[in-house]
Amino acid sequence: MKSLAWLLFGGVIYIILAGGLSPWTQLPTLGDTGFTLVFLAFSIVHCAASIGWKRTGLFFAVTAVISYLLEEIGVRTGWIYGAYHYSAMLGAKLGDVPILIPLAWFMMIYPSWIVARALLRGVDAHSAVGICSYAVIAAIVMTAWDAIMDPGMSAAGNWIWERGGSYFGVPFQNYFGWLLTTFLVYVGAGLLWRKERDGTVNGNLFAALPVMVYAFYGLSYMTPRPMPALQIVAFFAMVMPGLLALMRLFLSVSQFDDET
Repeated sequence: MKSLAWLLFGGVIYIILAGGLSPWTQLPTLGDTGFTLVFLAFSIVHCAASIGWKRTGLFFAVTAVISYLLEEIGVRTGWIYGAYHYSAMLGAKLGDVPILIPLAWFMMIYPSWIVARALLRGVDAHSAVGICSYAVIAAIVMTAWDAIMDPGMSAAGNWIWERGGSYFGVPFQNYFGWLLTTFLVYVGAGLLWRKERDGTVNGNLFAALPVMVYAFYGLSYMTPRPMPALQIVAFFAMVMPGLLALMRLFLSVSQFDDET
C-alpha cells in the first residue's frame, strides 16, 4: 500500500508542478476533476497506510457527510459561506452540490490534518483539550489553503459568488464557513481516533508526504499568476506552515534540548 501511496504522491506532485510551470510551458495534465481524483486517491491510500482502512473509512464518511450537508445548506440559504452557486463545470450534482465537492474536501482535509498534527506534535491527541487544539489548528491550516485556491477556482467559473466579495471577489464569510466546517470534521475525526494509538505522525519520510504536498502546492503559487498578490498569501499561509511542520517532523525535541 505504501508503494501505491508513493506512486500517487508522484502523480500529485507532477500535476501541481505542471500548473506551476504553465506560464512557461504546457505539460500534459488532467484538469481540475482529474487532479481532484488523483489527489483524493493519494489522501485515502496514505491515510489507510498510516491508520488502517477502518479508521480511514470513518474519517472519509465524517468528512463527506458534514461537508456535503453544510455545502447544500450553504448553496440553498447563503448562511454559511455567503451567497453562491455551482456551475456545471464540476460535473453531476447531488441536490445543488457537485458530487466531486465532498471528495475534494477529503482531498484537502487529510493533508491539512497531518500538517496540524506535525505542528502540534507532542500534544495529547486523546484529551478533549488536545482534540479541540488539533481541530482549531487544522481548521486554520485548511482554510489557509482555500484562501489560495478559491479566488482562482471561482474566477474560472467553477462556482459563482452572487454578490462578489472584497477578497479577490470572495466574501470574507466564506472563510468563517470553512473554519466552521473543518472544525466540525476534525472534532469528529479526533473523537473517532481518541482511543486509538497515534500512527499518523512519526517523523519518517512516508509520514511527511502529505505535508510535502501541502507546502509544494503553496510553493507552486510563487510562479506568475493572474492574481500576483496571491504569491505573498501563499508563501505565508501555506509554504511557511508547511516548512514548520516538516521541521517539527524531523527535528525532535531532544535535539533542541541538547543545544541548550
